[in-house]
Amino acid sequence: NYDGKTKHRTTVEDNAFNQKLMLKILDKLGAKNIDCALNGVEALASYQPNVHTLVLMDCQMPVMDGYEATRAIRRREAETAEPPAKIVAMTANNSEEDKERCLAAGIDDYVSKPIKKEQIARILGIKPSETQLPSAPPSEG
Repeated sequence: NYDGKTKHRTTVEDNAFNQKLMLKILDKLGAKNIDCALNGVEALASYQPNVHTLVLMDCQMPVMDGYEATRAIRRREAETAEPPAKIVAMTANNSEEDKERCLAAGIDDYVSKPIKKEQIARILGIKPSETQLPSAPPSEG
């Protein structure tokens, strides 16, 4: 139930542990309206241009991998006048060939697994200093 105004972020990950980790990181960074999908088919079924502004996409998944899902999302976006979502690959592969494959599929950026809070903060445009909890005031004594 999208109202057309609220921006959503989607995390697409088939591994339950990694899915929970992403949700925890996004929550700690203050991200709201997080949708989850277990594979590319689910991501594509729920994706709506101009509603989903960020997609964190695992590359290696059953049913439909992240590369194919990204190409399908980009085709759907091309049919609308809406701005494209930022799609970020989450991958254990970090070779130059893998980077090129991501770009060829229409993926904008990538982060290497294991995912860290600082990587997601960068993607969300949060400065490293803003990801720290405020320190306690100095004690008098």
